[in-house]
Amino acid sequence: MPATVADAMPRSVYRRLRSLTAMELVNVPLQAGLWFGLVGLPATAPNLIGFGLFAVLLIEGAAYWGAKLHQMCSHGRHLPAGVAFRAARAVNPLLLGSGVVIIGYATATDPGRATWPGLAFALFAVVEHVNYFHVQLMHDTIADVRRLRSTGLRPSHLARDIARAK
Repeated sequence: MPATVADAMPRSVYRRLRSLTAMELVNVPLQAGLWFGLVGLPATAPNLIGFGLFAVLLIEGAAYWGAKLHQMCSHGRHLPAGVAFRAARAVNPLLLGSGVVIIGYATATDPGRATWPGLAFALFAVVEHVNYFHVQLMHDTIADVRRLRSTGLRPSHLARDIARAK
């Protein structure tokens, strides 16, 4: 951890944000290799479109955590690239909705390995969009689980950052 960061935030927060940034990015090629390489899913248009939507959301997540890390390290008041995140929040539903409809139609007319995985990827991308831009659905730390039990679902970190910027 750089010396200048020590004053900006606790070491555990720095490591967590750096880890979240890296893992979201690593997951794109890792998941592609797993599903299309190891499992052998066919690289059909529905599967690739669905995976592409999923990959876009992972990249947006990595961009957010990286921007949040930069904001905290620099003691910034506003999230870097906040305008881009607000635009993504508006555009994503159009892309995701179109993708789900196209892949859903393909799945309805030709169900199987050539279409079902693409629909699953697209639906997972929708869940990721909600998780990043609206409500925190991922609860992977003890503190997150405790908060979920005591107060229920809460706005996501990115949703709170976007709201603060208004």
